[in-house]
Amino acid sequence: MKTPLIFNIVRGSVVDGPGIRTTVFFKGCNLDCPWCHNPEGKSPLPQLAFFKDKCVNCGACSKVCAKGTGKCVLCGACVEVCKTNARKIYGKSMTAEEIAREVKKDKIFYDNCGGGVTFSGGECMLYPEFLAAVSKICKSENISVAIDTAGCVPYESFEKVLPFTDIFLYDIKCITPSLHKKFTGKDNGLILENFERLLKTDKRVIVRVPVIDGFNSDAEEMEKIKDYLSDKHVETEYLKYHDMGESKKAAINFFDSLS
Repeated sequence: MKTPLIFNIVRGSVVDGPGIRTTVFFKGCNLDCPWCHNPEGKSPLPQLAFFKDKCVNCGACSKVCAKGTGKCVLCGACVEVCKTNARKIYGKSMTAEEIAREVKKDKIFYDNCGGGVTFSGGECMLYPEFLAAVSKICKSENISVAIDTAGCVPYESFEKVLPFTDIFLYDIKCITPSLHKKFTGKDNGLILENFERLLKTDKRVIVRVPVIDGFNSDAEEMEKIKDYLSDKHVETEYLKYHDMGESKKAAINFFDSLS
């Protein structure tokens, strides 16, 4: 079973599906969207991030670094001694049981507002066996399970998680195949095929469309998206772009810029 690293767990989210939810972010993605809100989730490997604006040049990190600055082995020593949280390692190994225990902490809120857990990324569907395992545990605790996905995986991956999933938050970024490939690195044929197959199941599907200037925000492409969805009778959310990912992108790329 392919096991993901987890780069964040956000409790009390109200933007990742209905109700109050705990969102679990899996590391690794097979698309390369330049506007990504979670650039720390693109690589499946652990990464050291350095937030330069938080650094006060105290030198504590260099004193504990076993290999020397710029030769990181991700031991985490510098993160532990940094008093301003200028350094952070993205990517932590967790078992399905450990994740489920974290999710269960807020079950009282889920029960009162129709919330639950949302598995996101990165692309959580790159790990279908692990995702099915942790979702199964959550469902056994009567916790609603949502999966946030771009859908660029074999449909067999969906079949593995379907028995334990209530809601799919499904990204549809654009309709024009060449445009999708130019900006994400992948054609969208499989994505749209999987989407239409999901609609034939009994699962709730919520389409999420990121609205990105210079990509899909022009009238022509937006009209194509609306035309495509018009006869699907599916819930749709249009998500305004925000630049919160830019600081994280700079932080995880900082040491690469020095080489």
